[in-house]
Amino acid sequence: MTTKSAENSSGPSVRASVASGLLALLAIACTAGSAADNPTLSYGFRVISEYAHDPKAFTQGLVYYRGFLYESTGLYGASSIRKVDLETGRVVAQRALSERYFGEGLTVAGDRLVQITWREGTGFVYDPESLELIGSFHYPTEGWGLAYDGAWLLMSDGSTRLYRLDPDTFGIVGKVEVRDAHGPVNRLNELEFVEGFVYANVLGEDRIAKIDPLSGQVVAWIEMHALRANGAPGAGVLNGIAFEPSKRRFLVTGKLWPKLFAIDIVKN
Repeated sequence: MTTKSAENSSGPSVRASVASGLLALLAIACTAGSAADNPTLSYGFRVISEYAHDPKAFTQGLVYYRGFLYESTGLYGASSIRKVDLETGRVVAQRALSERYFGEGLTVAGDRLVQITWREGTGFVYDPESLELIGSFHYPTEGWGLAYDGAWLLMSDGSTRLYRLDPDTFGIVGKVEVRDAHGPVNRLNELEFVEGFVYANVLGEDRIAKIDPLSGQVVAWIEMHALRANGAPGAGVLNGIAFEPSKRRFLVTGKLWPKLFAIDIVKN
């Protein structure tokens, strides 16, 4: 159907549309210029220490809390949550998941350990001292990575999205798409929140994304290629990021890696 205003190409509605289009193009041009002026930063790393890590641990989640490393491992029939002595790599306590669950991301929210599962839409809440199960919850997406920013749980599902969850109800209250200068960043995996930013493994890539959780923008990439040759040539992918605040260092490992590394992040 053709309207009168569409017929009159010099009418005010068409002029307004043209003006809006020009403004939109100007905005895109400005955004592109800004991205070019502020390219994504690139960082490397420096190994501070090396520690033993269970080479049978299919690492899915990692978090440091009150002197211990807590780890979520995956695979059906082998998933668990573990409390680990960092210095020796010794598993101090361990709780197996039912064979129907594939363990994924892990974080500490307040004084609770929170673990998610892959395709089962089920999360678990534990006491960090005893690993006693104290609750469970459900969510409508897959579960990959999990972090806590002090107010909200942040979850990845293997897509380009980060979800914000209420730490009391576990309901999804928001989401953001993660992008870098080249577009959306897919396969977001294990997460860690450190000083205002989310650090994320990307499945199948030997690098870590540093993400602004409000905008979803990747502000830096941390290149980790050299760590694989040192840590586990031929083993599984890089996966597992924790932060030890007292020493201000990151702890990283991978699936089935025999080592865990304490690192500093440095500019290239």
